[in-house]
Amino acid sequence: MAAKIKKGDRVVVLTGKDKGRTGQVLRVLPTENRVVVEGINVVQRHTRPSQLDPQGGIKNKEASIHVSNVAIADANGKAARVGFRMEGDKKVRFAKTTGDVI
Repeated sequence: MAAKIKKGDRVVVLTGKDKGRTGQVLRVLPTENRVVVEGINVVQRHTRPSQLDPQGGIKNKEASIHVSNVAIADANGKAARVGFRMEGDKKVRFAKTTGDVI
């Protein structure tokens, strides 16, 4: 099945503590049906000092969020469902609300 959300897409969070916020997709985890969104679902990790990070301490990082809890942001910044259509010999994604190609 083709991916409806890809790396670099602008998405809107539909549920959870970050509901209504938008961000850019940093990573897609297709086997787990999850995505990592910039600035969304930020968690704190307590890291032990190591050679790579001699300071250690409490670090903030983005945790993954289930793909069903995000939607593509259309040109207006609102959540849109994604459809597929053929334009010439190319398959493209489009926002169902506006019809614009993503």
